[in-house]
Amino acid sequence: MFNNKSILVTGGTGSFGKEFVKTMLKKYKAKRLVVYSRDELKQFEMQQEFNALPMRYFIGDVRDKERLIQAMNGIDYVVHAAALKQVPAAEYNPMECIKTNIHGAQNVIDAAIENDVDKVIALSTDKAAAPINLYGATKLASDKLFVAANNVTGGKRTKFSVVRYGNVVGSRGSVVPFFKKLIADGATELPVTDERMTRFWITLLQGVEFVLKNFNRMQGGEIFIPKIPSMRITDLCEAMAPGMPTKIVGIRPGEKLHEVMCPSDDSHLTLEFDDHYVITPTINFVKHPKYTENAIGEKGKQVLPGFEYSSGTNERFLTIEEFRKMNGF
Repeated sequence: MFNNKSILVTGGTGSFGKEFVKTMLKKYKAKRLVVYSRDELKQFEMQQEFNALPMRYFIGDVRDKERLIQAMNGIDYVVHAAALKQVPAAEYNPMECIKTNIHGAQNVIDAAIENDVDKVIALSTDKAAAPINLYGATKLASDKLFVAANNVTGGKRTKFSVVRYGNVVGSRGSVVPFFKKLIADGATELPVTDERMTRFWITLLQGVEFVLKNFNRMQGGEIFIPKIPSMRITDLCEAMAPGMPTKIVGIRPGEKLHEVMCPSDDSHLTLEFDDHYVITPTINFVKHPKYTENAIGEKGKQVLPGFEYSSGTNERFLTIEEFRKMNGF
């Protein structure tokens, strides 16, 4: 569906954006592939690696609606990956996080409708489910904006959906590169906030492929959640530095012991498919799709009342050996 189409990714110089561009160039023949981001240095560096004919590099901030409208002219599909994501930074700089993650989300929506974009998928996070930190709260607000946007498109064709997943192995800001640097610098112990902590894990490529697949599946208004494994932080430490002691440093501001992607309070809205879950909208749309069957004919079933998809009670946990193999250790 992406051949001879124009695609734009916000935050395109980030970890997801780079993997997205790499995958698109490898698998499809896009008409245009637009990287939209605010950092000129990162764009320059990315151009050295990705300079194929379809590539376009637009400097712009999602806080700037006029620039977004200009950038989305003639675009068919949008992936909204731009966000301020550092939990402690958001706690100390709340309005900056709100401006990018909430106001920026609305700007993306307005620009997409203005340009009659076909489909938009916004990236979310497990921290948006029952949030306890500002970053999660802003992403929950963003999710709500993108779901509700399907009700304000008027006669335009634009559809909006959300993809939510957990920690991305090796992405900037994740614990893996942080631990790698500590180990390389000769650390004799690894800092652990709490030895009970668990997290969902997904690779960059898995995240990109899940997003691409959901462009086919989406009808508008869904929150797509992949079935992915969890890992215990203590197993992660052992996988990266076998035998190295850990030091308990305490939970950081806004941090949870376990992450949740499908809250129990949303169980009445949650459908289970073979390899993913879908949280359907809390609001009714003028043209309400039948979410139990998606756009490519896959059928889902209602989860049990009170169902919760948590990293702490997940059916599947990564072993130390699996994680080492995943990361080439």
